[in-house]
Amino acid sequence: MTRRAIETLESYLRDELRAQGQIALHEPWFRGNEWRYVRECIDTGWVSTAGSFVDRFETAIAAATDAAHAIATVNGTAALHLALHGLGVGRGDAVICPALTFVATANAIAQCGATPLFVDSRSDSLGIDPDKLGSFLTHACDRTAGALVHRGSGLRVAAILPVHIFGHPVDMDAIGALARGFGLPVIEDATEALGSRYRDRPCGALGTVGVLSFNGNKIATTGGGGAILCNDAALAEKLRHLGTTARRDDGYQHVHDQIGFNYRMPNLNAALGCAQLESLDEFVALKRRLAHGYIDAFANQPDIAVFAEQPWARSNYWLSAVLLPDRAARDAFLADSNARGIATRPCWRLLCDLPMYRDAPRADALDGAHDIEARLVNLPSSPQLLAQQTAVAAASAIR
Repeated sequence: MTRRAIETLESYLRDELRAQGQIALHEPWFRGNEWRYVRECIDTGWVSTAGSFVDRFETAIAAATDAAHAIATVNGTAALHLALHGLGVGRGDAVICPALTFVATANAIAQCGATPLFVDSRSDSLGIDPDKLGSFLTHACDRTAGALVHRGSGLRVAAILPVHIFGHPVDMDAIGALARGFGLPVIEDATEALGSRYRDRPCGALGTVGVLSFNGNKIATTGGGGAILCNDAALAEKLRHLGTTARRDDGYQHVHDQIGFNYRMPNLNAALGCAQLESLDEFVALKRRLAHGYIDAFANQPDIAVFAEQPWARSNYWLSAVLLPDRAARDAFLADSNARGIATRPCWRLLCDLPMYRDAPRADALDGAHDIEARLVNLPSSPQLLAQQTAVAAASAIR
């Protein structure tokens, strides 16, 4: 079964898409105004946190996500940390998040002095399981003196932090209803979901605050960068202030009125991001075509399922993924595909199994998350894989 699956993957990539040599998991694609905008920064000297491209980038991000406000940061982890800090998360607090996510989600919580509280994930969305979350909040937590307290750890439950895994939207309506019922803010980790839509609404501005990442492996990149999205003007101003070292200008003198963070994105990075956003719709369209190509290629192999979006979602398919029957099949698939020069990767190791988070509280046994981790493999997902096929076909037609 595994050998047939690998041959199907190799045939699709090398024969149909005409990909040659080593095939990366995900590569950035610079095909527009990137060099022109970056060169403008260099030519004018505006390369640091002041400069017109930062404001322009924030305006473009807000427009792409239907957010009222966007605050550009140096990376997605900094954006998460700043959002949590700005909402008052600190020592003695727990923040609910999935065990199945990138480590930055939990690290940002820990950097606030708080504790991640892990909940399970659903195999049909890869995100937080709202039913299990609701049961946990109802049966394992108490309302005490205006706060929600986790009975097992004694920690105040300060927020819910859902993550759109690999660009696939989680059920934000169900999570939002629970958050409102228990009086909790929602920090929407959309670091992988720029361009994805939940019930025809862009991901990123569906919670109290949202967070994006523009790392080099994301669908649009600034090299390193992130952003906070917010619809509350007062909260946005607070976060912007804290993220620029809590500085207020007093004539020619800078005054810092509280402990802040040096998290503002440099103009040089924002320039790259402005150019990338001009191609965002095309990137999403190509990645969706690539994912559906994988779905078609594996259609006659019942033991392998290409992960597909839910009916209420429109995913950017940041990373395409397959689910294999078990861990042994997953490991064989990974070994064989990488030996053939095709970069595939397993899902992250569950955060609850990492040494620094083994003692963190969890809502239950996390059976769903463990099952996904044991069976999921990410496939090559660069949008230019399809563009390469188109270029080869065009060249053949000319000849």
